[in-house]
Amino acid sequence: MFDRPLKILLVSSEVVPFAKTGGLADVAGSLPKALATVGNDNLGNDVRVALPHYKGIEGAAYRTDFPVLFNNRAETAIIRESSLEAQFEGEHRMIPVYLVDNHHYFYRDRMYMFADEAERFTFFCRAVLEMLPRLNWQPDLIHCNDWQTGPIPFFLRVRYARDPFYSRMATVFTIHNLQYQGNFPRETLDLLGVGDEYFTPDQLEFYGTVSYMKMGILYADVINTVSKTYAAEIQRPELGERLDGLLRKRSHDLYGIVNGINYHEFNPKTDHRIHRNFDRDSVENKKENKYALQKEMHLPVRDVPVLGLISRLVDQKGLDLIAGISDQLLAQDVQFVVLGSGDRYYEDLFRSLRERYPEKMGVYIGFNAILAQRIYAGADMFLMPSKFEPCGLGQLIAMRYGTIPVVRATGGLADTVHDYNPATGSGNGFVFSEYDGAALWDAVGRAIKLYREHPDQWLKLVKSAMELDFSWARSGVEYLQLYQEALSRHLALAKTA
Repeated sequence: MFDRPLKILLVSSEVVPFAKTGGLADVAGSLPKALATVGNDNLGNDVRVALPHYKGIEGAAYRTDFPVLFNNRAETAIIRESSLEAQFEGEHRMIPVYLVDNHHYFYRDRMYMFADEAERFTFFCRAVLEMLPRLNWQPDLIHCNDWQTGPIPFFLRVRYARDPFYSRMATVFTIHNLQYQGNFPRETLDLLGVGDEYFTPDQLEFYGTVSYMKMGILYADVINTVSKTYAAEIQRPELGERLDGLLRKRSHDLYGIVNGINYHEFNPKTDHRIHRNFDRDSVENKKENKYALQKEMHLPVRDVPVLGLISRLVDQKGLDLIAGISDQLLAQDVQFVVLGSGDRYYEDLFRSLRERYPEKMGVYIGFNAILAQRIYAGADMFLMPSKFEPCGLGQLIAMRYGTIPVVRATGGLADTVHDYNPATGSGNGFVFSEYDGAALWDAVGRAIKLYREHPDQWLKLVKSAMELDFSWARSGVEYLQLYQEALSRHLALAKTA
């Protein structure tokens, strides 16, 4: 039906390299590059990106400005433009990036966690839609990401539905983490420009609040999450964050697509951040990265199993399971390298383990992008025992660098890591299901045993993990198919309206 390139606007509250607090930024910075280079006859698509112009973003050129009318007053939106570069078969394509500027809302020392979040992101969503006719650009589809963009599908259905410029625009709403919902007081209806008739359970009301996450789920043409398993999990009460009923109701519109990683950035053959480059055919050089990592983390340089953890130090990541087996683990002839920050409890836990096991624990509290790459390249195993994990990028990067993941079977971890079977040689990691320390220990123990007792099998496992394709090229094709589904549904709905 769609035998032409598509015009796609991806809207996100953060985009690498402009602004980042988590994995959403990585997706929003990488997916457009893939979309610009896939499509009918490899013509690519006209892909553009929009995000707020936060304090600290530099180099964006002025395009236009206009008033955004809401809540009985006007706020000025200044649209600035920068770009992302996409590479495809030797070609370079520049992707326009529109930054919505407003000093009052976005010139702050951090990106989130303010009392006026509803107002900030309502303004952002309105400004994104209002800028389009001023730029003389009419996308076929708007791809919205997480609660900060939830008002866009709502506005298109409620405020702009009769405007010919907007009426044919389809929407996809991606849930990156259902736990973060953007729930605000009833008075938020005034910001949205609608009355109390929308404050009902079948509309925007959510346990006494107005939910921006619910708004996106309810009004988008198609919804997706960042893995197939997570799409199924959030339809159950235990992980549905009280939205499982609505998600079950829209289950026929709910899809799962696993995130990709940037294979240009994450390439052990060319990565300048690691100590020794290697690939599948020179995987023996990986060991030099281990020895260099041991030196950097002030650990004895020895050929022992090195386990890595790169994580936000929060409950979601299954750190209580690691705490429960830490003494048992460190009684083994292993080393454990940790990079991350978060809850003070877990920061202190790992600091304490380093003091108790100085020759086995390497700990860096904080964020260090170069050290992260050196852990991916230098560790033998990578721990991700998460309570839930919508997708996870760490396991994908680890496998790209021949570091074998040990994960709990949840969300994207279940979709991307399959338990190693020594009898058949199938699988690409070590997986456990029960959220239990003993189950984690069993998986870690199996990994350590294979590394020590069957080096030939371990080497084969490492090489097979490095062969897997988790690039955005693969995921980009799936997203393009999802966009075409959203457009078909939107056009069919318009015909019946």
